[in-house]
Amino acid sequence: MIRATLGLLLLTATPILAAEPGTKPNIIFLLADDLGLGDVGCFGQTKIRTPNIDQLAHEGLRLTTHYSGNAVCAPSRCVLMTGYHPGHTFIRSNRQYRPQGEGQYPIPAETVTLPKLLKKAGYVTGAFGKWGLGAPGTCGAPENQGIDRFFGYNCQGVAHNYYPTHLWDHDQRLALKNPPFAAHQKFPADADPKNPDSYKRYQGTEYAPDLISAQALRFIRDNKDRPFFLFYPTTVPHLALQIPEDSLREYAGKFEETPYLGGRYLPNRTPHATYAAMITRLDREIGRMIDTVKELGLEQNTIFVFTSDNGPLYDQLGGTDTEFFNSAAGLRGRKGSLYEGGIRVPGIIRWTGQIAAGTESARITGFEDWMPTLLELAGLQQSTPATLDGISFAPTLKGKPQPARSFLYREFPGYGGQQSVRVENWKAIRQDLNPGAKQKLKPGAIALYDLSQDPRETRDIAAAHPDIVQKLAQLLKSQHTRSELFPIRALDGDR
Repeated sequence: MIRATLGLLLLTATPILAAEPGTKPNIIFLLADDLGLGDVGCFGQTKIRTPNIDQLAHEGLRLTTHYSGNAVCAPSRCVLMTGYHPGHTFIRSNRQYRPQGEGQYPIPAETVTLPKLLKKAGYVTGAFGKWGLGAPGTCGAPENQGIDRFFGYNCQGVAHNYYPTHLWDHDQRLALKNPPFAAHQKFPADADPKNPDSYKRYQGTEYAPDLISAQALRFIRDNKDRPFFLFYPTTVPHLALQIPEDSLREYAGKFEETPYLGGRYLPNRTPHATYAAMITRLDREIGRMIDTVKELGLEQNTIFVFTSDNGPLYDQLGGTDTEFFNSAAGLRGRKGSLYEGGIRVPGIIRWTGQIAAGTESARITGFEDWMPTLLELAGLQQSTPATLDGISFAPTLKGKPQPARSFLYREFPGYGGQQSVRVENWKAIRQDLNPGAKQKLKPGAIALYDLSQDPRETRDIAAAHPDIVQKLAQLLKSQHTRSELFPIRALDGDR
């Protein structure tokens, strides 16, 4: 388990080289999906091989107190793309866009996003993976939010199947050679759960992550002579559990297995091996990007970032087993929760020659901080919107002293409605803010934790510190703005 501290940096004596004047660094932002803090080797994983991600950490800096934008996919990505925390962003929960049938509710056309700002500054921009911020043809679609080249899943729901019948090639629907089958189904009652052949009905010919990675590599090669921003929001290791046989063989027989017989997601005969193999195959694709950048001579002018959009799923939901893998690194909560296990995620940044290798920072950082940080690293501070909630931690990355973050705020209308705020080691969390329609509105009390003494959030000490609770309660109130689309009933009124 990684203990949260507020120290600024542990730095080696690696020299920091001056950037070549006038050059803009390439940016490759690698975003995993439902990957826990403990799911990669450099953050404590012992059962899953992640050599390339671990190498990025060895050659760069680990953020040991890093927070995703929210507890689930779309709102977390909205924080990342806009630089605003969840109390100010437009998208605050997952929501399908019903008129379109496929895709999520769109962010407004006028939204200022990181790709738009980089594109304006001369970058070519690409996104390869899962979008989730606007259905095809809407103002939130990637091509309308600063992305020059998109390939992958537009819709989070379609992304539940790694063998889909189609992907999106920019704004065109691309048919794949996969048979249609539902991504949510139970194992047939008349089939043998121990027979591998019984599970072939849940596979196809074209594995979407492979197709997406190939397009990402092509994007790097096509744009090697100009600054590029490559956003790689992979679907791995989000359910369903599906992996080609060549990767599954790497973990064959390594774990005890109980077949998952489906229902919420697709059945899987070897869920432990499949989960591990999915992450290792993702690591392989990341390694190919690293090798391509090096082959093209771009290594010293390319920033790599690796993180995850939220914490891992609850145990055995869809076949995952986060306890077995220690995916949440011993922390309380999982995806959908504002406890640490739901929003504390791995963070790695490597920029050869610019950020000291083999270092780490315990500075409290969140997804809203990436926009101002990357703009500053690219020499584009003047492009940073003045009203952002995000705070650049570029000085910390360069080994310079920097004031600690004053607070980090999160809210999530889903899963009953939740708010949290962290100030130094104090963490306040409030739940049950959106009770069901038949329930009376009695939101839960504020719970208080001292993360320096209780990183697993097991002891509520609110009664012993009423002054701290009152201070954090004011932040919980002041940082929330009303949302018509994503209301929190206890704060916006009972509607």
